[in-house]
Amino acid sequence: MYGGVLILESLKVGTELDGLQLAVRKISRIAVGNASADQPAVWSLLEFEVERGEELAEVLSRVLDGPGWYADFHDDREIFVVFPGRVFRYARGDDRAREEAKEFGRGLAIPEAQLDWTR
Repeated sequence: MYGGVLILESLKVGTELDGLQLAVRKISRIAVGNASADQPAVWSLLEFEVERGEELAEVLSRVLDGPGWYADFHDDREIFVVFPGRVFRYARGDDRAREEAKEFGRGLAIPEAQLDWTR
């Protein structure tokens, strides 16, 4: 089972996520101190679990708004990091693959402090 957090503001306007079999664990709203100029100062967070990580990654790659957003989720073995139009999937502990994903995020002007997903 994969777990992660989806920032609802990261989705394109008009997005509907249905048929994904997400288990919602928690919904919260937070004030963000490191939001970029293109991001709102308050985010809605949906903490979830999902069995089919590949399917979720594919869907999110199509519906994440650009350029400054991503989503990540993981299980005990691997990590998915999803950007608009691009998915990184790698084994936990693979620092080289993690850095490659972070470098891609930097190219989208995502603030360094936000490139902090699970190792």
